[in-house]
Amino acid sequence: MVLGGRLRRLREASGLSREQAGDHIRGSDSKISRLELGRTSIRERDLVDLLQLYGITDAEELAAFQELARQANTSGWWHRDNDWLPKWFDMYLGLEQAAQVIRCYEPRAVPELLQTPEYARALLTLAHPGETAEAIERRVVLRMRRQHILNRPHPPHLWLIVEEAALIRRIGGSRTWSAQIDRVLAAAKQPHVTVQVLADHVGGPAMTDGAFTYLRFAEADLPDIVYLQQLTGALYLDKQADLDAYRSVANQLSVHAAPPEHTPGLLAALRRRQPRILDQPVRREAGRGH
Repeated sequence: MVLGGRLRRLREASGLSREQAGDHIRGSDSKISRLELGRTSIRERDLVDLLQLYGITDAEELAAFQELARQANTSGWWHRDNDWLPKWFDMYLGLEQAAQVIRCYEPRAVPELLQTPEYARALLTLAHPGETAEAIERRVVLRMRRQHILNRPHPPHLWLIVEEAALIRRIGGSRTWSAQIDRVLAAAKQPHVTVQVLADHVGGPAMTDGAFTYLRFAEADLPDIVYLQQLTGALYLDKQADLDAYRSVANQLSVHAAPPEHTPGLLAALRRRQPRILDQPVRREAGRGH
């Protein structure tokens, strides 16, 4: 992704369009877009041709870019024993690992980075009804491994806005639900995690089409990305107009949600209400992740 960001910066500094760059390597503007977003690996010949087009001729600079390309083409940890992962989700895992800020709005279920194994298992079983228990378990293990980014020495800031309805649903049964609420409560006390609850009467779903994740990166060469997961694929938005729109919606949702300092009290109140909360069904797409 760093390589792609730097190539984009060089192209823009050269005053060239993606279409012009694509023509130079016998490709298309969409190929350049995929390269710049880190969605696909780059062949050494294409890299050299692009760098020459952008005016990079110094041998040391060329070698540095070639090393970046080798690093970019190295598989991440999630590739091991996970050959079932679709390519569209593979890209998200790389972005998630590199993000400095992860802002997530979730109207249906607790966001994946805070799910307990039992809660995740219940959701994934719902989302993939034809899979074996072993296949579901692989998905659970992957989801738990993703959460390790929150325990790194320099973790990303995780900012979650969750609908009250998503927290009330006792997915997996009372015991699983209670443990999940406790997990969110514990996470909300960490300095790099912000959790806000959006009350049902606010009408959060009316502000957006559904769940989304807004990713921001420390590397200046990497643009922000909005990730929209769908039933059989995902959209990655990086155009400025799209970023502005989703950032505005995220800010509106944050303003309308309860302040972060109220979250522990709200979650504790949910726990106390447990005997009066009925088990509620959740739509299949709430558990559609990997």
